[in-house]
Amino acid sequence: MNTSDCDTADYDNARRWRLILGRYADDALNNANLSAGELKLERCLDYLYRHEYQRRGIKQGNRQNGIGGGLESSQLSAINWLNQSRKLFPKSTFERMQNHALERYQMTDILKKAENIKALEPNPATAKALLSLRGHLNQETKEAIKELIGKVVQEIMQKIRPNFIQALSGRRNRFSYSLIKHSQNFDYKKTIRHNLKNYNPDSGQLIIERTFFNSRVQKHLEWEVILCVDQSGSMSDSIMYASVCASILASLPSVATHLVVFDTQVVDLSHMAHDPVEVLLTIQLGGGTLIGQAIDYCAKKITNPRRSILIVISDFEEGGSLAHLYKSISKLNEQGTKLLGLAALDNNANPCYDPYVANELSSRGMNIGAMTPEHLATWLGDVMN
Repeated sequence: MNTSDCDTADYDNARRWRLILGRYADDALNNANLSAGELKLERCLDYLYRHEYQRRGIKQGNRQNGIGGGLESSQLSAINWLNQSRKLFPKSTFERMQNHALERYQMTDILKKAENIKALEPNPATAKALLSLRGHLNQETKEAIKELIGKVVQEIMQKIRPNFIQALSGRRNRFSYSLIKHSQNFDYKKTIRHNLKNYNPDSGQLIIERTFFNSRVQKHLEWEVILCVDQSGSMSDSIMYASVCASILASLPSVATHLVVFDTQVVDLSHMAHDPVEVLLTIQLGGGTLIGQAIDYCAKKITNPRRSILIVISDFEEGGSLAHLYKSISKLNEQGTKLLGLAALDNNANPCYDPYVANELSSRGMNIGAMTPEHLATWLGDVMN
């Protein structure tokens, strides 16, 4: 590598470090002359990450020597920052930045106008952050946030609903055929047998003129499913998926669904289980945890223990009497109620919970785990079929 190549590499590295370190590297990296496009990147980054310096008590001053000129981040508005960042950064980077703005830096200016909310990328992390900042909402932005959360819920619903319908619609009946075409019910053996006459030896292809699908054994006995959801802050991801799962279960004719949320109080949201958006807007994240009290309430809802399933979604950080909690779970298990304790219900299934309490509950008949919604659908299907 010649001297010219080294100089170019050093210059490129200086520019990259200048973008990473921000305005505080002006003096040390004064040879890193940023292009107009890079100045736009720097402005968007500074608008967001200057809050990190503020959190650490570092005084924010103006730049020296007029560097940056009309591109000062203070001149950006929240909506301009959102729109420019969306254009300048890859989607995954933009989503990470907007989540930092909402979750880490509590930049509530973003929430003051409906147009700002509409500029946000709808995803579960954004919805979770908005729900945690509801205290800063005004009437103008509430509808915009409800619309964004609705988009996120609908996307989750489209992904996981087929798994629930398939798992809970009964066993495949190989002796009965259906006009309802669903990939999970596809009878490939009969389809191949019926179409063998259409085999083309020259092309080596089987021409399919007719496909066959199995029907499902219909269940006539109703199951009762109670979702008991901890409202503590650590369960915010799981709450979103739990509300969607509850709405799917509530739509099934063979399932009576109850949705109960709790902290130190118990709130029955069964009447709105069909509407996950309203559930999410109603839930209050945070507070203490009295699991035993919530279990006692749910036990009163059970009418037929042997056809009832209690799903407790919690970090199992019990703030009340552990002896009372263990006794309540043991009693439900003895009655024949199916018990499932989930330390996480989301796409990652990464649990954060009290292992001691979870182990004690497991020894008393409660299945303990962390599941994706798809795995929950399969588990329910195995129990109910």
